[in-house]
Amino acid sequence: MIDLFVHWNINPDAFSLGSWVTVRWYGVLYGCAFIASYYAFRELLKFDKVPDDFADRALIYMILGTVIGARIGDCFFYHPAYYLQHPLEIVAVWNGGLSSHGGACGILIALFLFGRKTGKSYIWVLDRVVIVIGVAGFFIRMGNLMNSEIYGHTTELPWGFIFERHRETEAKHPTQIYEALYYALTYAVLRVVYRKADNRPRPFLIFGLFLIMVFGFRFCIEFIKNPQETFEESMMFNMGQLLSAPFIIMGIISLIINSRKEKPAPLLDPFRQPNVGAKPHPKLKPNKVKPAKQTTAGRQQSGSIKPKKKKK
Repeated sequence: MIDLFVHWNINPDAFSLGSWVTVRWYGVLYGCAFIASYYAFRELLKFDKVPDDFADRALIYMILGTVIGARIGDCFFYHPAYYLQHPLEIVAVWNGGLSSHGGACGILIALFLFGRKTGKSYIWVLDRVVIVIGVAGFFIRMGNLMNSEIYGHTTELPWGFIFERHRETEAKHPTQIYEALYYALTYAVLRVVYRKADNRPRPFLIFGLFLIMVFGFRFCIEFIKNPQETFEESMMFNMGQLLSAPFIIMGIISLIINSRKEKPAPLLDPFRQPNVGAKPHPKLKPNKVKPAKQTTAGRQQSGSIKPKKKKK
């Protein structure tokens, strides 16, 4: 087998502004995740009758839900004892520590509040937003690669990465790239499903598929990833797998609910030309326009009512 191992030793710092601000590649790619998903969401909504600022407001809720949820999730899923003793350090996001499962919980809460604020049903919002989460996930996992973190077990495959910043001497599975590519695939699949449903999928369909695809893959890939914390080494299933299981179950339940829902009426495509020669559907009755009632003066003018003769 040809040795094509990648010797990975990228500096995680992208650039510095003087001696007091250092911008890391992870932060740059995290920002790109929100920007790219924002434009993907705007493109997705072009067939829906929503206000022009709908995607802008959704972006704000998504940023807050993701960052707050990911930070709290990392603190209490992986280091509860420490942060219960040092609660003020929870807000120190710049020190690192974000959980994707915590981010998922934060997004669910944020979108619930967003749906109530905009008057849209919760599942209507979820079925659309989860599509573009695949776009964001791609950039976030590439940020993990730039940080040389959450990589996998030793491998002899030619595309293995030797993470020299962690003084590794053997090639490891670049699980960050595996997950990034899978997130991109998830976006493509859900986008096709959404389009095949004439941009009006049955409720719970997209949401259920997203949960099963993303967290099912996350459960499987954890078998070749190094444990993030030492306490996970003695566990049969690590925290990533245990936290993924409820989302997978939620996805299965969503698809069961979806199978009992009726498909919404399709929206008219604003770019489709009307078919002039098309015959009306046999079950659809044409709308009959009732003639407007004429006033007395109008009926007199048309001659339907003769004017009364004045008595002499």
